[in-house]
Amino acid sequence: MRANHVAVIDVSRLLEDDAALTSMDTACREWGFFQIVGHGVPPALVAAFMGEMRRFFALPMAWKQEIRRTADNAWGFYDKELTKNTRDWKQILDIGPAVTEGPMAGSVPQWPAALTGFQNIIDQFNAECERVAHLLTAAISKNLGMPADFLRSAFGEAHTSFLRLNYYPVCDDPAPEHAATVTEGGQLGINRHTDAGAVTVLLQDDQPGLQVSHGDRWHTIHPRSDALVINIGDVVQVWSNDRYQAPLHRVLASSSRERFSAPYFFNPSYETDYGPLPSLT
Repeated sequence: MRANHVAVIDVSRLLEDDAALTSMDTACREWGFFQIVGHGVPPALVAAFMGEMRRFFALPMAWKQEIRRTADNAWGFYDKELTKNTRDWKQILDIGPAVTEGPMAGSVPQWPAALTGFQNIIDQFNAECERVAHLLTAAISKNLGMPADFLRSAFGEAHTSFLRLNYYPVCDDPAPEHAATVTEGGQLGINRHTDAGAVTVLLQDDQPGLQVSHGDRWHTIHPRSDALVINIGDVVQVWSNDRYQAPLHRVLASSSRERFSAPYFFNPSYETDYGPLPSLT
């Protein structure tokens, strides 16, 4: 693994490939981020998905507001997201399952009426992200000394995963690339944070913006057209008994180019009890 650059791991035979599992273990311990190739998501689907994401955010604001997220429905469009009590420079569309129980009961996905075919492409991509996330969680379980399927029950029908579509418009006052962790001026696409769930599967366009904190510096993760970016979250940190630290990361804004990305947050059900895995206690 080179300095300033997270590992790129071929996951086409991940659970049978000791070298890939070792690389993933090292990446989880040292960075909390890595990129994967050989993930099996069809390039044609990726291209179609990126096209649909661009189509959605190009809609007039009034049309996007028709499916706005509300206090009663966690899924929908939103443009006033806060991170660390600071306004993010972005618009989002959150898409998750219909929820009938728990703190998000009543939430249902909302779809833009103007975009024929949008839901079909989004659903296909969402299913691929879930498949990849299950594979990665199985590998994490093996690397932590447990059977590959040990964590699968935490992600049954009631798991709380969701897909987020991000749009970062051009910004007239972006924070610089090497801004301090607590910025003194300028806008960030998203302020510093860790992800609350288990694993995040991220598709980026070709515009750099994602940064991870490592070795007291911020490092930009440069996109690869054939790769997905992966990071672990707070849940995996607990399961690993702090062997794996959920990484602090942020997103830059840009004064010259808009940017699109789509994280899939792989989150267990609300009934899941968190604690270090039996192999680590």
